Amino acid sequence: MSPKHQKGLFQLEPEPAPWELAAGADLLAAQVVFNRPLDTVYHYLVPEPLRDMIEPGQRVKVPFGRGNTPTLGYCVGLTSEISTSKRLKSITEVLDRQPLLSQQMLDLTQWIADRYLSSWGQVLESVVPAGVKRQAGTREVVFYRLAPDIADLEALKLPKKQHAVMQVLAESEEALRVDALTEAAECGTSPIDSLRKKRLIVPERRRMNVNQITEMHVEPQADLKLNDEQQSALNHILKTVRAAEYETILLHGVTGSGKTEVYIQAIREIVSYGLQAIVLVPEISLTPQTIRRFRARFDNVAVLHSHLSDADRHWHWQQIAQGEVQVIVGARSAIFAPTPHLGLIIIDEEHESTFKQHSTPRYHAREVARERARREGIPLILGTATPTLESLVRTIEGHDKLIVMKDRVEQRPLPPVTIVDVRNDPLIQRRHSLGRALTNAMQRALDSGGQVILFLNLRGFSPVLWCPKCTGIRCPDCDVTLTWHKDRGRLLCHSCEYEIPPPERCPTCGQPGMRLLGAGTQRLEDEVKSKFPEMRLIRMDSDSMRKPGSHDEALTAFREGKVDILLGTQMIAKGLDFPNVTLVGVIDADSLLHQPDLRAAERTFQLIAQVAGRTGRGEKGGRVLVQTMNPDEPVIQFAAQHDYYKFASYELKQRKMVMAPPYRSMARVILRSLDEEVVAEEAKRVVKFIRSHISEKKLPVRVLGPAPAPITRLRKYFRYHFQMTSDQIQTIQDLWREIVPYMKIATDVELTIDVDPVDLR
Repeated sequence: MSPKHQKGLFQLEPEPAPWELAAGADLLAAQVVFNRPLDTVYHYLVPEPLRDMIEPGQRVKVPFGRGNTPTLGYCVGLTSEISTSKRLKSITEVLDRQPLLSQQMLDLTQWIADRYLSSWGQVLESVVPAGVKRQAGTREVVFYRLAPDIADLEALKLPKKQHAVMQVLAESEEALRVDALTEAAECGTSPIDSLRKKRLIVPERRRMNVNQITEMHVEPQADLKLNDEQQSALNHILKTVRAAEYETILLHGVTGSGKTEVYIQAIREIVSYGLQAIVLVPEISLTPQTIRRFRARFDNVAVLHSHLSDADRHWHWQQIAQGEVQVIVGARSAIFAPTPHLGLIIIDEEHESTFKQHSTPRYHAREVARERARREGIPLILGTATPTLESLVRTIEGHDKLIVMKDRVEQRPLPPVTIVDVRNDPLIQRRHSLGRALTNAMQRALDSGGQVILFLNLRGFSPVLWCPKCTGIRCPDCDVTLTWHKDRGRLLCHSCEYEIPPPERCPTCGQPGMRLLGAGTQRLEDEVKSKFPEMRLIRMDSDSMRKPGSHDEALTAFREGKVDILLGTQMIAKGLDFPNVTLVGVIDADSLLHQPDLRAAERTFQLIAQVAGRTGRGEKGGRVLVQTMNPDEPVIQFAAQHDYYKFASYELKQRKMVMAPPYRSMARVILRSLDEEVVAEEAKRVVKFIRSHISEKKLPVRVLGPAPAPITRLRKYFRYHFQMTSDQIQTIQDLWREIVPYMKIATDVELTIDVDPVDLR
């Protein structure tokens, strides 16, 4: 049998039946994993015709299960050590001409599967972009070469044009494309078809990239002069780089301290060695300024983000793998970029929760980056103005290096923050979003030619349509109220996108007179327009910024002074540097604080600190007003004082008292079902089983729960959860692997486990 070429696939013809091994045969087996919740590595025989074509890191098609269903899997290894007592099935196709993943990346993905308790195949499926798997943006091109053993062209006595084709191929050192061959031989395709039928020339099919990405032009810029703190930070990073050693460096720099310039000059040295750098940012489409700065300094920058087409993503993947790209900037999945010469990894805004993936495999890009850097023997830089408590504790315990940059560039002071108690504000009592103090401060800032940023972390017009006699209108599929979106004229669920037109009467009690309660960014926009009708305004949230490039367009207009007021959700709280912003207003500082979440206080501090850092970056200076109903709340007080370390000390004491992360490792288990009674009983049964096993083995693991999840019903499914904590994550991992084969989850219940969860909702 010989393999046939079909659209880039290597396929046996005809397809073989399951193969029984013969003792003493010269055998080769592929180790294959699948995108299924299976820990098993399966062995498949590699038939002789496919042996020269298969390598670890390629996808294969194999017969799976009793019905021999054709199934796609990943080859993760090859072995000749096969038990001849087993019956093995054969691989039927090799789907990739080249490995999609290097051996180093296979090893890293196996580590991810072990740490986050998912299958190796699930990790591999997540790591390789869909456009790469589909070879998007490429087409199949046919090349021709002479058939072997053709020595004397004259003896063939071919027609003139066929002879010309053969002569061109004989004189060429490599196979030629059809268009090049017809041009050189001065003929059409008919002589080529005739020679192919006579088997005098041999076709070779190759996939060629047909798109070249055109990026916007950015004027080159010279490096900036560093201040003493920046230079000290850079010196330490370069010392580690030159020693070719692994080290995680937590670069804690206040907003405006010039962390990005330190990144760039560290990368400059990396690139001078012929190495590559990966820079992770929380959400690539929200940080166009950062991207411009990198493109202005380096010749080859690949930007990986959610708005890229599959073809563009495939193109970038190829360029990165060939070592043609110096700097890769992207969101969390960019940590898997196939860099052959990696020299440095940087995670900017390392505190952001978007670095955690919320679907299987539920990895955290920070921990994956730490492991990849360790394996490659290179530095990892974690940059932020508000470090996660996990990262801070690692420096306290001596695992990582802490570098502090406490001053802003050019010695500009941090903006003063005023806490505004709005409990008795007359405007707030009349259901305005802007209190009296903030309204007056905005007027003064705008009159003096400054720009204003308003932060409200709730999109839509109003979060509740309320019936005074009973309750608010809720989503029928989720335990959340529907948000009124004025621009759509619809009530919308922010969890599942369910939507309905607003009812004239309460659907529960039938009474008229329903009221809108609370304010989102759309309602704030209307209020600002009514109070400041002459001012130019842009709203930035996930509703208004749907079109690709809209973020950059809006921020460019604001930067160029074409917009006076920028209001929006947390997408305006990070990475923006506008010297003319003289006032930042935080509309509802309490919106996150009272969420049923372990990290509610930490997120509140981070958001206030980050949004406050958007002002005071120019010669005019700036100030921040924080509206709150809880002015004495310690977290808000610490944020107003720009005192991260006081906040961290306070919050770490709270965490230690309840033995929560970062002092204990945690895994969260979520069970869900369409039947609430079934999932509640199943959760109790599973927890009872786990506690029994823990007691029997005397394991140092604590189980909390089960209980309904804070959002108990989500997308029609009822959810119950419980948590397991221990001093070491390895203890939880070992326990889980021991008990999973014996748990026997009910067929109508789904179970997932989230190691190191960042969101408990």
